[in-house]
Amino acid sequence: MATRKPKIELAPATMSEADGVRYLHLGTPWVQGAMRVRKPHALELEYIQRMMAWMLFRDPAQVAKGHAVQLGLGAGAITRFCHRNLRMKTTAVELNPTVITACRMWFHLPEDDARLSVLNADAAAFAANPAHHGTADVLNVDLYDHDAASPALDDEVFYRHCRSLLADGGVMTVNLFGRDASFERSAARIAAAFGSDLLRSLRPTKEGNTIVVACKTLAIPDRDELARRAENIETRFDLPARKWLRMLRALPAVPSTSVT
Repeated sequence: MATRKPKIELAPATMSEADGVRYLHLGTPWVQGAMRVRKPHALELEYIQRMMAWMLFRDPAQVAKGHAVQLGLGAGAITRFCHRNLRMKTTAVELNPTVITACRMWFHLPEDDARLSVLNADAAAFAANPAHHGTADVLNVDLYDHDAASPALDDEVFYRHCRSLLADGGVMTVNLFGRDASFERSAARIAAAFGSDLLRSLRPTKEGNTIVVACKTLAIPDRDELARRAENIETRFDLPARKWLRMLRALPAVPSTSVT
């Protein structure tokens, strides 16, 4: 997936299949994404489903409206879901051109159209220049390289740029996972950019993926309202939103600077 140094040698995307599921790799056994062949528009991986927890934090009347941006394409699952199922304006940013090619060959990623743009670009540069491409109402950040050891972009400057990329009231989800990554350190960096009171996380998956949700200038709804939204999401979009709600929690207090 995307990295900060675009001139390094990028591992080529490869594909494997087992038990009806197609997997994307970057030259290692680590899974970069997956798609069930007979259900290409469903979200196969649990952590990818949880990346959609931003839906709980948007008004039900607006949940499928606006501009959704993905930093890191993976196997294209979130991009396909936002474009086809939610019918949102959708932009995906991926540094590795072989990932984009693989997604179009093997993972049902459509060609660009009036609502879809897949950019072969550096996610850090994209986030730093929102004036070039407009703001996002939803931002999904899933940036891991072929080693899948830690996020490729994970400093406070990057998260501040992500906040600037979001429109007021926008929501970001971040996949934090890795053999050497410190969740607390990454959470502190996100909190420094967004403010601790506007962060929530979901419990880790069995594989260790922990999704953090960060809101920009958006009050966190109370539990009753979140429950109503979860039921609406399950009914309309067949996603396990009530399960997300049960595992949603405020982050422990982390050092944070004020944001404006």
